[in-house]
Amino acid sequence: MGPMNDQISKQEEFVLRTLEERNIRFVRLWFTDVLGFLKSVAIAPAELDNAFAEGIGFDGSAIEGFARQTESDMLAKPDASSFTVLPWRTQAPGAARMFCDITLPDGTPSAADPRNVLKQVLRKAGEMGFTVYTHPEMEFFLFKNAPEPGVAPIPVDSAGYFDQTSSAVGHDFRRQAITMLEAMGVSVEFSHHEGAPGQQEIDLRDADALTTADNIMTFRHVVKEIALDQGFHASFMPKPFTDHPGSGMHTHFSLFKGEENAFYDAKGELQLSPVGRSFIAGIIKHAREFTAITNQWVNSYKRLSGGGEAPADVTWGHNDRSSMVRIPSYKPRKEASTRVEVRSPDSGCNPYLAFAVIIAAGLKGIESKYELETSNSPQKLPTTLDEAITAMESSELVRQALGEDVFEYVLRNKKAEWADYRKQVSAYEIDRYLPVL
Repeated sequence: MGPMNDQISKQEEFVLRTLEERNIRFVRLWFTDVLGFLKSVAIAPAELDNAFAEGIGFDGSAIEGFARQTESDMLAKPDASSFTVLPWRTQAPGAARMFCDITLPDGTPSAADPRNVLKQVLRKAGEMGFTVYTHPEMEFFLFKNAPEPGVAPIPVDSAGYFDQTSSAVGHDFRRQAITMLEAMGVSVEFSHHEGAPGQQEIDLRDADALTTADNIMTFRHVVKEIALDQGFHASFMPKPFTDHPGSGMHTHFSLFKGEENAFYDAKGELQLSPVGRSFIAGIIKHAREFTAITNQWVNSYKRLSGGGEAPADVTWGHNDRSSMVRIPSYKPRKEASTRVEVRSPDSGCNPYLAFAVIIAAGLKGIESKYELETSNSPQKLPTTLDEAITAMESSELVRQALGEDVFEYVLRNKKAEWADYRKQVSAYEIDRYLPVL
């Protein structure tokens, strides 16, 4: 047994021991479908030994994008390193959760598992000598009312950017959310009220890209749980209001070679190394191709085209908050903080796939030594899901990053979403045309 297997078995032993010591009777196994929705199956602790060894069987064809009817048998194998006790299940007996990797019956990783898609891209980064770190800024809305067809959402407050709201609402909510997240091992950097009524922002500390994607899935679940507990509804919809900014997921990326930040160069312009410049150039060159993944809903394009700080053009800049890629100010003697911020993704994306395509674009830039040019006459980001689908369809980079199965499924699913949307008669059309035509 190699050192890696020793490590895995120690983690598994730790999990089994903790279940016994903490009187945990329910273990939730989490995984994510291709669209980024969290799936969960609960098992008894007695089943866990077997789950670690062989996985838990399920019907893949019943999960969005996971399998065709002919290859529906799949296994969910828990990742012991992602084990955490659920802090909102404090009454005995308790509950815990682990993320799973999805495999076929013969143990081969499933090509349709978003976690595996990201792992493959990170494996390539590793072969190039890099570890990828990410740090997302999560924006979302809190509403007083649960969603109902034809009923407008009511924000929990009318506060603005950085406002100190009454403790009964946003402040108290964020404090409770952060306490829960920290209890689950998800570190939070800071939080504040965002620019729109009812809009909140909580920023997660940087971690390796796979851990961060897991953390985002945990984050969205925790936020929704606490909102329900407090009688609110939390939404990660990209743009719920016409007249207010939408919710982004601005994400900071950095590459490290061992302990050294590969983006830092003391002599470079903006202290950015050739590797950093090529990484940005890759993102800029392939941005339109991967937007259907980072902004996957019809509503996503209302945010991108809706002004505010959401980028509409494929640009990069230093501290320019309208740029798609921003290079934050360098802090003296803090080389590790050199990073690039990608501002186009929204908080309704599948984080595994979004990270996979952005990192793949950046690595392509490094591999092919793309030159970073000044954004004089930039391309526009797609303005509709239809335009984004068309740009993605011919992208070899996105096809390779996602793998054939996920690539084809996303295209089919998004074409169907666009066709359905296009047929709908909106309130805008009724209000504008019914009185005059």
